[in-house]
Amino acid sequence: MYLKRKVDDFLAAWKAEESRKPLIIKGSRQVGKTESILHFASAHYESVIEINFVRDEKYKGIISDGYESGDIIKNISLLDPSKKFIPGKTLIFFDEITEFPEIATSLKFFSLDGRFDVICSGSMLGVNYKRIESNSVGYKKDYEMFSMDFEEFLWAKGYKDDTIEDILSHMKSLQPFSDLEMKVFHSLFMDYNILGGMPAVVAEYIQKNTFEGSLDTQKQLIADYKEDIRKYASGVDQARIINVFNRIAPQLARENKKFQISKVATGARFRDYRGCAEWLADAGMVNICYCLEFPELPLSGNYEPDTYKLYFADTGLLVSMLDDESQEDLRANKNLGVYKGALYENMVGEALVKQGYKLFYYKREDSTLEEDFFIRSATSLIPVEVKARSGKTKSMKTLMSSDHYPDIRYGFKLSNNNIGHENAIYTFPYFCTFLLKRFMKDFHPEEEETSPESGIV
Repeated sequence: MYLKRKVDDFLAAWKAEESRKPLIIKGSRQVGKTESILHFASAHYESVIEINFVRDEKYKGIISDGYESGDIIKNISLLDPSKKFIPGKTLIFFDEITEFPEIATSLKFFSLDGRFDVICSGSMLGVNYKRIESNSVGYKKDYEMFSMDFEEFLWAKGYKDDTIEDILSHMKSLQPFSDLEMKVFHSLFMDYNILGGMPAVVAEYIQKNTFEGSLDTQKQLIADYKEDIRKYASGVDQARIINVFNRIAPQLARENKKFQISKVATGARFRDYRGCAEWLADAGMVNICYCLEFPELPLSGNYEPDTYKLYFADTGLLVSMLDDESQEDLRANKNLGVYKGALYENMVGEALVKQGYKLFYYKREDSTLEEDFFIRSATSLIPVEVKARSGKTKSMKTLMSSDHYPDIRYGFKLSNNNIGHENAIYTFPYFCTFLLKRFMKDFHPEEEETSPESGIV
């Protein structure tokens, strides 16, 4: 079964561009890149030329006469004369180009030729993308694809766009959800996070209407990720990168979620592990949340590159790495146990990244002042606090009330509670997080309108 994805609309819009450039779709393993591209291709092209450089290594010879589009087409036809190249009606799909990044040099010539559309994809593009970029700069378009977000999960469950618009309208009007809405959406959101957004896992769940088999699929993905590390990371870094990957879940379970290299292995030193977290992020396996030097605008450059928290790019993969007892309790009883804080933070971090936000947090070393995430508007820095349990937002109130943090005027609290607004804190249920960027587009809070900087005192 094919699951509707957001990339579908992007591909249709790309196809409608009069002077479209070759497209590169990046994304980690098993997020649905190939399936989505082929689904799109079957509906829009008379001829689809799919070349997978892992499955069909013989095609690495198609550049033997150079990178001109005509020479490459001639060599593809030589290897397989059944492939039809129909000008204006053909898509050439180069898949798994991580195995053959040299093909990116040809994109310039395909772009200048203009007779055929070209899409490239690969599951580990991030780790050597500089090489691909240098070979095709100015002659391509990029798109980054993630595992399914909560909106795509709702589509898979049969909900339509009017349901999503209704959730957004509640946020905009600050109108609380009914008890039934809270119960249904919270249950769906928990199912989504236990499963994660990998299409193979979600499709299996939709077909069986149970979690049966999902853990096995997730564990296989974890094994595949580790195999990718062994294959694409060089030398001694392999073991260190795997050590970091294995320690993310246990470190997130701690009260202090800052990732500590000293806890990765006996005698581990930061200088020996430098670049490991960045490698995992480039591969699309983790999201890095950097610690701000000070909570103020702008965010760019205002962070400590060696101080960070690590989250899994897909919360379902974090769930699959928990101990067996926690696994059973979570799937059977929806009990998050000692991992409650880790799971909720990972859920929010994942949702923010999938909306295009970069992740930042703040912790003042000389006090208990700490904020989980930050986003920004045109004029304000906005703390985003994740509350795994009901409780006060002490740090957020300190940030908003102190003259030391003039960029902070209001904040968002995400929890299991209903929508609310009190003392410059806007509360939303966790399941609303995926709509935060759309909500911010038309959000004009009273706290900004009455601030001295706005001129409307």
